[in-house]
Amino acid sequence: MRAVVVDDSRATRKLLSRMLSELGFDVQSAAGGEEALEALRKEGPPDLMTIDWNMPGMTGNELVVAIRSEPDWEGIPLMMVTAISDQEHIREALSSGANEYVMKPFEKEDILEKIRILGLDSGAD
Repeated sequence: MRAVVVDDSRATRKLLSRMLSELGFDVQSAAGGEEALEALRKEGPPDLMTIDWNMPGMTGNELVVAIRSEPDWEGIPLMMVTAISDQEHIREALSSGANEYVMKPFEKEDILEKIRILGLDSGAD
């Protein structure tokens, strides 16, 4: 299975990439929305994307909307992983097309729980 981690924080990209690798994913990362879209165009849809909300240029929610506007990408499981915790942002992300929402700080178990909810559990933990 392949995952794409989209976050402007290098530390968060590394942390999520390590966690997802331990859970059985081949991981690619992108520092922003445009880079993530380019990766999708080149590599095709992954089995999972994690997306930060606050990024320069294109917000995570704008990225979700862009992904959901492409018929070939509409089935990609999208997980918002962000420090924004208010209900308004959670509702907005989910109504824009995110499948799950995880708040920072998070633990590997939090990510694994959401992966299981999405039906992507590879059996690793």
